[in-house]
Amino acid sequence: MRIDPSRLPDDDKFRELVLFICQRSEGDPQFGATKLNKLLFYSDFLAFRKLGKAITWHRYQRLPQGPAPRALLPLLADMEAAGDIARGERNYFGRVQKRTFALRDARLEEFTADEIALVSELIRDCWGKNATEISLMSHRFRGWKMAEDGEDIPYETVLVQFQRPRDTDRARGDAIADELLSLAKECPLGDDR
Repeated sequence: MRIDPSRLPDDDKFRELVLFICQRSEGDPQFGATKLNKLLFYSDFLAFRKLGKAITWHRYQRLPQGPAPRALLPLLADMEAAGDIARGERNYFGRVQKRTFALRDARLEEFTADEIALVSELIRDCWGKNATEISLMSHRFRGWKMAEDGEDIPYETVLVQFQRPRDTDRARGDAIADELLSLAKECPLGDDR
């Protein structure tokens, strides 16, 4: 399988996206590891749908709790070792909440204004949602539903829509089918009939 070089994961941009999300979510008491996972996922997949390309092109896998970036844990460990982030745990209503804190500002030079606006809006829309709520949101995503546990979720699945065709859609399909049938009748069959 040949990989499109424009779709290779960008670790540097991914790290900066982590920092940006952590900075902007610092005051959200519900922000923890699960929310970070889902905000990264939504950022990349919504960018693909709305802007025509993912922000980081990182691979996301289907886990029972929802989609998650494959490379998140090793990249967070690298970021912690470099002094870019700190991680901690706290009691949150009787449960352990794992939090990531940005120790420096995100470098946003490689981001477009549309990418920054999309992620900022996403953070605002998810502000105050807890891990359960944001996970349930991700379970409605068709790409997560279609994948098997541990399998990559293709970016293109964000474009999939399951809905009944309208009468106008059926009529257009019938017209195209009639046109194709007419063209097929005009094509030579390759024999001397």
